[in-house]
Order: sequence, then structure tokens, then C-alpha cells
Amino acid sequence: MTGHGAVTERGEGTPAISGTDTHCPYCALQCAQRLHGEPLAAEPRAFPTNNGGMCQKGWTSTELLRVPDRLTTPLRRTASGFEPVGWDEALDDIAARVGALRAAYGPDAIAVFGGGGLTNEKAYQLGKFARLALRTRLIDYNGRFCMSSAAAAGNRALGVDRGLPFPLTDLRDADAVLLLGSNLADTMPPAVQHLGPVRERGGLVVVDPRRSSTARLTDDGAGEHLQPRPGTDLVLLLGLLHLVLGGGLADLAYLRDRVDGLDGVRRSVAEWWPERVADVTGVAEPRLRRVAALLADAAAHRGGRGVFVLTGRGVEQHVDGTDTVTAAINIALALGAVGAGRGGYGAITGQGNGQGGREHGQKSDQLPGYRMIDDPATRAHVARVWGVDPDLIPGKGVPAVELLSMLGAPGGPRALFVHGSNIVVSAPDAAAVRRRIEALDLVVVCDLVPSETARLAHYVLPVTQWAEEEGTMTNLEGRVLRRRKAVDPPPDVRSELEIFAGLAGRLAAPGTWSTEPREVFDELRRASAGGRADYAGISYARLDAGEALYWPCPDETHPGTPRLFRDGFPTPTGRARMVPVRAVGPADDVRADAPVYLVTGRLLQHYQSGAQTRRVARLNDSQPHAYVEIHPNLADRLGIDAAVDLRLTSDRGSMVAPARISPDIRPDTVFVPFHFADAGMVNALTNDATDPVSGMPEFKVCAVRVEVADGTAGEVPR
Repeated sequence: MTGHGAVTERGEGTPAISGTDTHCPYCALQCAQRLHGEPLAAEPRAFPTNNGGMCQKGWTSTELLRVPDRLTTPLRRTASGFEPVGWDEALDDIAARVGALRAAYGPDAIAVFGGGGLTNEKAYQLGKFARLALRTRLIDYNGRFCMSSAAAAGNRALGVDRGLPFPLTDLRDADAVLLLGSNLADTMPPAVQHLGPVRERGGLVVVDPRRSSTARLTDDGAGEHLQPRPGTDLVLLLGLLHLVLGGGLADLAYLRDRVDGLDGVRRSVAEWWPERVADVTGVAEPRLRRVAALLADAAAHRGGRGVFVLTGRGVEQHVDGTDTVTAAINIALALGAVGAGRGGYGAITGQGNGQGGREHGQKSDQLPGYRMIDDPATRAHVARVWGVDPDLIPGKGVPAVELLSMLGAPGGPRALFVHGSNIVVSAPDAAAVRRRIEALDLVVVCDLVPSETARLAHYVLPVTQWAEEEGTMTNLEGRVLRRRKAVDPPPDVRSELEIFAGLAGRLAAPGTWSTEPREVFDELRRASAGGRADYAGISYARLDAGEALYWPCPDETHPGTPRLFRDGFPTPTGRARMVPVRAVGPADDVRADAPVYLVTGRLLQHYQSGAQTRRVARLNDSQPHAYVEIHPNLADRLGIDAAVDLRLTSDRGSMVAPARISPDIRPDTVFVPFHFADAGMVNALTNDATDPVSGMPEFKVCAVRVEVADGTAGEVPR
């Protein structure tokens, strides 16, 4: 074992433990951990975001390193199954097949799909590898399923996309928090403690069609739970803004001094009077008025401590997700909260490096530093760092859903590299994605375990994991964190940096291809310099010395920027922009042959596609399969009880899972967690219609038919 941490006290009367200080491999809260012992174990340590707490996934995280089917040698698919193969033989063959496909079909015959769990170093090098070694423009990543709508809305309204443009701890000082579409209590349990003071003041407002664990935090006078009809979140926000602007509750001085676009937004919300909003959303008019007043009274201009508006995937993963987030930002601006030091707007990033992973080149339209790839100055700057001619860098690619739909199609990619993603479970209309992957000539998957996607690969390459490598991550606040090595990986496991370097050499790629994370990060710093996500002043030395560094941090004398927008917005005018938006509703709405809404979400025990957590016994045993949460009224109409299996069917596919009868879901809606494969894979049903601005697919609402799986009872009356 290689330890890099310091000995610290665990508490009075408790022996100190020495070990390696790092961060949890799961969500973007990036809880601080200490890894120690043999076998390796994890314990929480004090850190602002988790404040010494850690969820079940964090406590069991080291078990990922020793799951029985951990990949420990490269595998090649043959007619009779997978067989071990040496690294040189694997990389030689992969490079040769890439070369042949490029020669026959052009460079865009190769596609790359990345992940929001990769370190900054690996995410950066993957973007460089795609563009310089593979020569393809076709790269995107699973963050397109996660943060793209919030990013698009933040960029157009505020001039920059950083999940939380303030430290998470700022929430404690507020009088109100409007939490839209996020089940924080299950997805990031340690973060809930930051809502404690707000709940004590009765100021937590949760918007969710389910009475989730987070919605229950509003009980006993702690706040309000609004339970709108699925697909109507945007209407709800337009109605709240109508009440704020029409009721004289806005901060007009702030809007005059710092914001453009008020008149257009005022006109656009005029039609959403409370009675109409109540009719569309199902949220009663008195509750709408009560919440609007609660938020306004919390704002600083009305004597409150401040108000925060936070969005999650529940309101973002829609065809109008960008507009929904824009409406949320409009409310925060109307209340004078953004950049004023007392409140603000933020998006709760989901994946471990969902923030850093989208800043440095995995997105189809971006280069490092959150620079747009079609900007000549951007291309010239990055080309200088890479040591190539700017014309060698390919142009803009396509978003993830479009990229996946092109696989194996005429004129589309013939090969796919997958890093840190299990797309045959996590993508919308997953059965179609599986068919597209099966049509490819070459699939290369880098992973920890044989995920459902890896099982379709021609080559599966085993890669190091968080406790086995050095690097950096960027948490949901834009704070850059150090990931430190605690143990050596299995002997035949390699870092993705080594894989990129090995293939780049075989493909005669220009530029340098370091396998040392510190050197790659220093190159990333230079490439990001001057960009919106400027890491130039952030170094391993400063992070190891304990500095709290949030981007932008343009030089090594700069302290970093924990709070954005204090002195203005990075827009051409220096002012924020209120943008009028229009409600359009779901792309796949309920109808006679599909009369029930389906919504999806996460569970406390599992993470993303479940490829990791389904292998940890202590997690999987407590929730081993999918289920269908259904309201008692809907169950009565079906004539069922909780002992039966239900079949859900959409225009795209069907799934089967046990019923779980609960009053916590709306009577017109069913809920299914999305972590499971096989018969319980809910993404076989979800819609791949996308937001026209962000490319985000509409995971969070579609129309389904519900029936008993064995046919002993009728289906829901239409």
C-alpha cells in the first residue's frame, strides 16, 4: 500500500488513523474520505461539502476494487466468447483496425463516448486523443444526459456554466431554497445537512411529482412540497414568476442595474395567471401564491436572509429542459439573488466529475477551458499547446443522442470507443442503442467490470480506479480536488492515460502523450488559460498544500473564485440576461393507448446504470431489482396488490417489475428507478426526443400503458 495522507484525530478517545486522503468515487458532492487498512476501507473525513458525513455508497466504495468479476486483463471477443489477450497484441490490432476503417470510410468512421466520472486529466486527454489520434469530430459523453440543459441555460443567461457558482455551505444562511427536480436526500445524503437551517425557518420548497425522501423534508412546517403533473415544471415556474412580477415582489433596483430583458419576460409570463397554472399543473392556486410569497420574503431586498433556486435532472431532462432552467434563473434574477451575496441560482451536478468532465474537451462542441471549438482564436490557442496546426483539429461534432443514432448506419461511424459509461443501460430508448452498437465493426470499452456495454465490445480494456491513481476532480461547486493513490492496481491493469499514449503512438498522432497525471494536468492548465473555465493557476502543489481553489483561477497568485458574479457577468454587456421562454409540454404525452405518465429516478443504494453498485453486496441486497411505484387509486383500477408484476409499455419498448403501491406518487403517474438492466431496464421505454438547444434527451416523462404482466387482470382503463 502507498499512503499519501496525514495522521489525524477521529474524535476524543478514539485512536488516530493514518492513510490516504482522497474523495469518494461516486457523485459530484465528492465526499472527503480517508482510505486505510488491509483490505482497504473508507471512512469519512471533515470537508465542507460532506461535513464529516458519507452515504452507504461511500462507506462501501472500496469493495468496488475487489468485486469478483473485476477486470484484470485485456479481453478480446471471439466466436466462443471472450479470451485474455496481451496488451501489445490488443493495442496493435485496435490501431490497425482503426487505420483500416479511417482509410475506407474517413476519420468520422470512429466515434468516442466519454464519461462524467473520468478525472480531469483523463477527460482532457480523451478529447485530445479523439481529435488528434483518431482524427474524429464525433466525440460526446454521458454528461449530455446529465448537465447539458443547465449548462445551456446558464451560458445564455449568466455567461458561464458552473453547477453551483457559490459554495454549498452558503445554503445554510438562506431563508428559502427552491429545489426543483432533485431527490437530494437519496442522491447526495450528506448534502441534506446544509438544508437544516432553511428547514428550521420553514423555507424549503421541493418540486417533485413524487413525495420523495427529499420532499418529506418539508413536513411539519419545514416548507412546501409541490407535486405538479409530469412535464409541467416550466408552467409552474412561469406561474411563480407571474406572481413575483405582477405582485410587486421583484427587486427592481437589482434588475435595473444588473439585468437585461425584463420587459420581454414580463410580457411572456402575463398569460400564466394562477388559475390557469393550477389547471395545467395540478398545483392548487393558494399553494402557488404561498410559495411565491415565501420566496420573495426570503430575498434580501425584502429584508430576508436570501433565496436560492436549485435545479436537478427532474426538471432538466425534458425537451424544454433548457427553457425550464432558464425560467428558474429568471426567478432568481427577479428576486435579486444572483451574484448579490445572498442567494443565487445553481444546478446540482450529478456525476463525480460532471463539472470538470464537461469543461476540457469531451463535449462535441468544446475544447479545453470551456472554449467553443468553432472559435478560430480558441482553436489557435489550443493548437499551440498541443503543438499542431489549428486546421488539424476537427470541427464540431454532434450531441450524444444523435451520435448514438448514427452508429452503424449508412455513412455513420463503424467503430466506437467507450470510456466510463454504460450506454446500453443509461441511454434513452436503450434497446435501439444496443442494436446500433451490435452493428459496429469495432467496439472498444475501457472499464472496471464487464458492464452490459462491455459485453458487446470486441475489446475490453481494464483500467485503474480512483484509489489506484493520481488526478483531480471538480466537484459540484467548481472546486478542484485532489484524487490520491492509496493502493497499486492489479498487475495487468493500466491507466487510460497509458492506453491513450499507446494507441496515439501506434496511430502516429502528433503532440505529446504523457502518462503522468501531473504532467497532463499542467498541459490542461495551459490549454484552459484564458477560457471561461480557467485552471491556469491551479496546481498539484497548491492543492496538496490544502488551498481551496475554485475556477476561474487565472494564475498562481490568484486565490480562486468561490463565488461568481459579484462584480458582473461574463456576458458581452457585463449584465445578466432574462430570456423569455414558452411552455411546449412533453414530446410523448399521455393518450388513449398510453394513459399513464412514467417518471424515472435514482435510489439511495445505487448509482447511475448500477454497473458498480449492483456488484456491491451490501448495496444490492437492500435493493436488488427495479420496481414500479404506483398509487393506490391506480392499483385499484388495475385490480392488483403489491404482490404482482407489472408490465409497462411505451412506443419504444416494455419492461416488467414488481408493483410497489405507495401514496407518495401521483395517481396518474408511475415511477421506476433506472439503475437496472435486463427485464427491469426502464430506459427501454424512455424517449430519445431531445431539447433543441442542449441535446438533452427527455428521460423524465413519457406515456406508458400499465398492465399486469401475467395477464390475470386488465390494463388501466383508457
